[in-house]
Formats: sequence, C-alpha cells, structure tokens
Amino acid sequence: MKTNIKTRLLIIIAVLVVFVFGIFRVPHGLSGSAMKQAILQNIHLGLDLKGGMHLILQVKVDEAISAETDTDVASIQSDLQKNGITGVTVSKPDPKRADFLEVSSVPANHASDVRSILDSSYSSRFDIAPGVGNSWTLTMKPTVESEAKQRALDQAIEVIQSRTNTLGVSEPIIEPYQLGSYQILVELPGVDDLGRVKDVIQSTARLEAHEVIGGPWPDQQSATQAIGASLPPDAELIQSVPGAATEGSSTEWYELKKIPIWGGTDIRDAQPGHNPNTGEPEVDFFLTSAAGSKFSAWTGANIGKYMAIVLDNRVQEVAVIKGQIGDQGNISGGGISEQRVKDLSMLLRTGALPASIDFMQETTVGPSLGADSIHQGVVASIVGMLAVMVFMLIYYKGAGINADLALFLNLVILLGFMGFSGATLTLPGIAGVILTIGMGVDSNVLIFERIREELRAGKSPSAAVDQGFGHAWTTIVDTHVTTIVSAAILFIFGTGPVKGFAITLTFGLLANLFTAVFVSRVIFDAHLSRKLHGEPISI
Repeated sequence: MKTNIKTRLLIIIAVLVVFVFGIFRVPHGLSGSAMKQAILQNIHLGLDLKGGMHLILQVKVDEAISAETDTDVASIQSDLQKNGITGVTVSKPDPKRADFLEVSSVPANHASDVRSILDSSYSSRFDIAPGVGNSWTLTMKPTVESEAKQRALDQAIEVIQSRTNTLGVSEPIIEPYQLGSYQILVELPGVDDLGRVKDVIQSTARLEAHEVIGGPWPDQQSATQAIGASLPPDAELIQSVPGAATEGSSTEWYELKKIPIWGGTDIRDAQPGHNPNTGEPEVDFFLTSAAGSKFSAWTGANIGKYMAIVLDNRVQEVAVIKGQIGDQGNISGGGISEQRVKDLSMLLRTGALPASIDFMQETTVGPSLGADSIHQGVVASIVGMLAVMVFMLIYYKGAGINADLALFLNLVILLGFMGFSGATLTLPGIAGVILTIGMGVDSNVLIFERIREELRAGKSPSAAVDQGFGHAWTTIVDTHVTTIVSAAILFIFGTGPVKGFAITLTFGLLANLFTAVFVSRVIFDAHLSRKLHGEPISI
C-alpha cells in the first residue's frame, strides 16, 4: 500500500514540475520582474489585456464573382474563335449582376454549334437558357456562386494572415465573423499604427502584365471617343500612375487586353532592391517556372508590341518589347519610397486579395486599459481563491487542507497548459480561471459530503473515503463532460474573447478531473496510512 502511495506521489510531483516548467520555462533570473517576464513570454496576452487593434472587415465577394465571370467571358470568346465562329458578342449586360452572362448576335447557321460549346464546357457552372433571337443567357449556379464566395473569404483570411505575420504581430486572431456575412475578425495585440495596418491589409496587390491594344490618351473621354461607341468585351480601359510611360506628373489612359499575360498568382517571390543604374528603390519580382515559360514565349512572339505592368488596377509601367523576357522583372520609378518598396514586396509575396475589403469597425485598445484589466482580474482571482480556501479550511477542517492543495495544483496545471499550448489569455479567459476555481471546489464538496454520509452510516474512515470517491466519481465526470461540451460549442461558434473563455475553462476542467479525483485521493490515502485502523479523520 505504501509503495503504491509513493508511486502516485511521484506522479503528482512529476506533473507539478512539468507544468511549472510550462509556466516559467527557464527564467533569466529569480527576481520578481524576471519571473513576470518569463510568464508573459509563455502565456500570451490577448487584445483586451495587451492593447492593440480590433477590426471587422467586409470582403466584397461579388468582386470575386465578377472576376471569375470576366474570365468566363474571355474563355467563351476564345472557344468560339477556335471553332471559327466570329461576330458573336459575349457580355455581362447587367452591371449589378456579376453572375449573369449573355451570348448574343449568334449567326443562325452557327446557333447549334454555339449551344453545343456552351453545354459541353460551361453547363457545370451555369444554368443555360435560350434568350431572344439567336442568343443564350448563362446564370451562375447558386452552389457554384456560394462556393466561389466562400473560397474568396477563405483566401482573404489566408492572405491577411500572411501579411500580419510579416508585420511581426504576436498571436494575431484572424477568423470568419458572423456566419454567412463574409466578414473577417482581425485582432492585432500590441499594434497601434492603424494607417499602416490598413494600407497593408486592404491593398489587393494584384500585379499583372497586359498586352497594350491602344493609347495613351490624356483622359477617359478622349479614350472613349477614340475607341468608339463600345469597348470590346475582351478589352478594358486602365488609368496609369503619373509618369508610367513618360517622365511627367500627368496620368494617361490605355486600352489593354482584359485577360493578363500573367497574374498575381504567378509570382513566386518578390524582394526589395535598388536600381543598379540610378540607385532608386525598386521591387524585384520573380515568376513561377510555368508563368516564366509562358511569358518568355509570349514576348518572343510579340517583339515590337507594347506591354503594360498593372498593379491594383493602375498601369505602373508601359514598355516596348525589344526581346524575349524570362521569369523576372521589377517595379520602380514614381518616387517610390523604401518603406513602400518593403510593403509592396511583402504584399506580392503573400499573394493578392481575391476582392477588396471594407473596414466595418475599427477599435483601438490602449495598453493602460489592458494593464488595469490584468490587475483587476488577478486581484479578483487571488481574492476569490483565498476566500474559497479559507471557507474549505473552516468548514471541512483537516480535509480542507486537502482541497486547498488540490486547488493550488489545479491552477498550476491550468497555467502550464496555457504555456505549453501557446493559448492566448483574454479577460474572459481570466473569468474562465475564476470559474475553474469554483468548479474545483464543487468537486471537492461532492466528494467530502459523500464521505461524511458514509461516516454517519457507520463506515470506517478508509471505507468511507473509498465509497465517497467511488460514488462521487460518476457525478463529477457528468458535470465536467457537459460543461466541456458547452465550452466546445463556445469555441466553435464564438469570437476571440469568447474562445479565450472556452479554452481556459476546458483546460481548467481537465486539470480539475485530475486534482479532484486523483490528487485528493492520494492525499487521503497518505493521511490514512499514518493513522491506526478506525481512527477518525478530520472532515
């Protein structure tokens, strides 16, 4: 029996050492400030405690749908031309409906051929219906549209996550917000430069190379007059930044091929650099091998033509193709600053947003508020824990020491869990810690009251302890499992602070199962082993 108790005591000591290490790891000294610094390095503070920025972003998913259907328009036209069908107009007639296409002006002798092409290649994405005369309408299927919108949201979250990581933000929270709204919650602890964060997050950073069809024109009106009544469906008018093609401050307009030669997803890497001739900052970008091969073939076949580099729907540079170009290029000029070069390089590396975003809500939490929250939360936890420990000592006498030791170990395991897992401690998380203290005491009360009942029934102390733990075990497991299930639901559907509460509550409950059942029982057994058979216990 004593050997068994020693083994269990060694397990408890080992658990205590492991989780103390999880809290402090290896502190740089034993002073109060060194220990505090060690704790903060392992247990990360959330936005409401550390201070920082809380943002709600709206992803304009309709833009992603519009981009997809633009590609579909160009693809349909390309398929028709490959089959020798000319004169057909493929367009999006309603500017408010990005999911709706129309194929019109179809020659009567090619009507069946056009329908066959549409059915074979586009019926999986669109509902195809005959229109007026020799025309067809294509409406994107609801399931396809929903998947595209969700894909845009997921991609936006991934891109924003990559961008915030490059800003050096510790423990950012970036996740969907309000199911079905296509909104994103962004929490950036320790960040206070709202302007730069907005510039980095909301820039689509879509870099593309387009073939130049016409231009330049000094303004949009001149471009429209030169082109004619309507812009070809496979072309678009894009404004340049000042001095894109020539030195000067004025902007110009160009007619470009709508489908790019290569796009943002084809960029393999981008790094800040300097122009070897002028020394000015520039962004050096590198294409993937597939895109580089395609670009090399295109430039080799189009020597003498003009090409435009477009960034965020603005022409950055226009140049004549003098020879075959490989898989790299650069963006420079226009007085671009060193900081802008660094930010732009980062944006291109992390990829383009699938659609633009709106800032629905912007909140900045100051560090002083966080410090007050930490102080008040810690004080509340200490006062609550001391009050509970004193009550247990008064009400359960000697057994109260057992409960207090288990309660202390429970708190150590909870904090060690958070240190090992890298979980973020929030203000609701502190509330979870306090609730865990209450749940821990509740388990001890259940066990102690059962032991008292067995003693009143005439059982010996050892039998009463054995029966008390045996009968209370089922109730304790039931209460803990139901609470953990509730915490899991909060974690799945809640936002950052609510998740923090769910995490600390779950960790605390798991620790409580160990301390209330295993640790308390070992302490009782160790105490009984020192008493004579039948000698009463203090409870």
